Amino acid sequence: MADATSDPLFWRAAKAPSLAAFEVLADDVFRRLPRRFRDLCADLVIQIDDFPSREVLRKMRARGPFDLLGLFHGVSLPFRSESAPVQMPNMIWLYRRPIIDYWAAHDETLGTIVKHVLVHEIGHHFGLSDADMAAIETSTE
Repeated sequence: MADATSDPLFWRAAKAPSLAAFEVLADDVFRRLPRRFRDLCADLVIQIDDFPSREVLRKMRARGPFDLLGLFHGVSLPFRSESAPVQMPNMIWLYRRPIIDYWAAHDETLGTIVKHVLVHEIGHHFGLSDADMAAIETSTE
């Protein structure tokens, strides 16, 4: 027996989540992370935008606006100093349109992809490099 998604009428009302709906999804994904992990993110700001800015794309040497799914900006926890002057909070951006594009091209749920990108960017907040996170992911396969 076919499931409901095989019926073309099922898709008639389907839409990509709006910025507001995507923010709700990201918040839900964050709240489901382990408490110890979330506690280390107390001052972290999570922002949802459709795309990275041109300046961000240029700094990250991205080929186009769909190349970047998320971004960490700030001073990683190991490098923060209590004696430093007032510091801006660390921020993470999740880019809705590139994430949705990635979702459309892969066999994963949107929530799984958002979780992966969010945890990756939080890893930068903790001071992990891309190579560190790749090694962790490889070791858990």
